[in-house]
Amino acid sequence: MSEIKVNKISPRTACGTTTLGDSGDTFTIPSGVTISNNGTANGFGATGAVNWQTTVKTGDFTAVSGEGYFVNTTSGPITVTLPSSPSAGNIVAVMDYANTAETHNITVGRNSSKIDGETIDGTIAINGESFTLVYVDATEGWKTVNNANKQIPTAVFVAATGGTVTTSGNFKIHTFTGPGTFTVSCAGNPGGSNSVDYLVVAGGGGGANQHSGGGGAGGLRVSPGTASGCWTASPLGSSPAAALALPATSYPISIGGGGAGGTAPVCSGNGINGSNTTFSSITAAGGGGGGDYGNAPGANGTAGGSGGGGGSDSGLGASGNTPSVSPPQGQNGGNGATHNTGGGGGGGGGGAGAVGAAAVAGPSGGGGNGGAGVQINIDTNNYYWSGGGGGATIQDGSTGAGDGGIGGGGGGAASPPASCASKVGSGGGSAINAGAAGSYGTCGVGGAGGANSGGGGGAGASGGGNGGAGGSGIVIIRYKFQ
Repeated sequence: MSEIKVNKISPRTACGTTTLGDSGDTFTIPSGVTISNNGTANGFGATGAVNWQTTVKTGDFTAVSGEGYFVNTTSGPITVTLPSSPSAGNIVAVMDYANTAETHNITVGRNSSKIDGETIDGTIAINGESFTLVYVDATEGWKTVNNANKQIPTAVFVAATGGTVTTSGNFKIHTFTGPGTFTVSCAGNPGGSNSVDYLVVAGGGGGANQHSGGGGAGGLRVSPGTASGCWTASPLGSSPAAALALPATSYPISIGGGGAGGTAPVCSGNGINGSNTTFSSITAAGGGGGGDYGNAPGANGTAGGSGGGGGSDSGLGASGNTPSVSPPQGQNGGNGATHNTGGGGGGGGGGAGAVGAAAVAGPSGGGGNGGAGVQINIDTNNYYWSGGGGGATIQDGSTGAGDGGIGGGGGGAASPPASCASKVGSGGGSAINAGAAGSYGTCGVGGAGGANSGGGGGAGASGGGNGGAGGSGIVIIRYKFQ
């Protein structure tokens, strides 16, 4: 066996190529021999050369094998996506350029390959930290091989306090039935959780007095439920609001109260709008009050999260989703009917999921039902939320007073003769607190909306009966904590 001893092999021309052997040849490297790659351009002890790019990256990008990148997160977080379909020996390096990674993290997106054997993205969250990664195989994927503050990717979850806290599987649920503060102590990361789902419900509007319109339900705002769990909010539309990513700080919460019902004197008692509920950047608008009997024409309902029902003698139902958001936070109220002592009444208040029904004039008529609320299972109870208040009937219409919408709407009231005793509107159920039924009698009172349901109040009966108050609102926040 021949032996050649040299210190260096170089090509004959500058930038030339030196070939060792021919196709099919085998080179045997004895045990104990160390092969050193002096092209450690990464500067952090990684095997394999990295060609550092001197154009600093300031936005999301996809890395190329063999390159190193300086990433500047001064203006916000940046995601570096690793190459797709990598081959063994591929190498990528990433470094925090401006020492701002603690404030704005650099996410190293794994792009379907593993990182250090885990199916989660890497995170650079230490100022001045760097990653150098070499792709090995499908089992371990990209291995971090640098020694500069190496951080194995770990799952970090949202952590927070405030409200009444319950646990369901891997999720925590914070419920606020009154004002409070949701305090985030850890914002999490994409490998664990880094957003919260929410349900924000405003106070419902009050029902009118004197056989008229039901109150509109409080506005309902909800995230899609896909970032932190398996519930959905599809009844609100095809483009639900996004789940919230919340930096670690405190978020005051206000809970809207229900609007008061309309009161005597006769013919001048519109329901009062409910109050707004707020959480972070999300505001749900209070429901609109019902319109009263206005002696031709009847008073119109008031606009709000859902619109109030129109008063008897042809008052108009008001617009919901006021102010306008997408998807809509509520629906319109129903119209009142032409005044007739043998039947008719006020329109039902709008609900989060359906418009309030119009009243029907004449002997076969009566007050309109409140619009249905929406079923949102964010707290695992399958409740409906934000049902509209029922409209009241005029004396002995055969249909009777309107029922409160499912989701806490109050029922409309009914007045003598005795044939109307069984024709009061029922309260809307399947809610955290059901709406109350309307009462019977001269000056019968409309049913109140269910507390913390956002339900609208039912309208009062003939003779100057007072309207029912709307139900208060609620905020429920849900996130994955483990």
